[in-house]
Amino acid sequence: MKRLIQYIRDTRGEFKHVSWPTTKQTTVFTVLVIAISVFIAALLGFFDFIFTNILNTFFI
Repeated sequence: MKRLIQYIRDTRGEFKHVSWPTTKQTTVFTVLVIAISVFIAALLGFFDFIFTNILNTFFI
């Protein structure tokens, strides 16, 4: 039990050294991740559509 308590204390101490992002940075990074994810999903969907049509042309 003492080891667990010491671990928790050490962890709390390390969190004081962490450089946390500001609210603005967090918002910008979140929007950026969502935008890139939507772009990649649209790009993959586009290629899927194109390749499906090409394969249907040759095999159907």
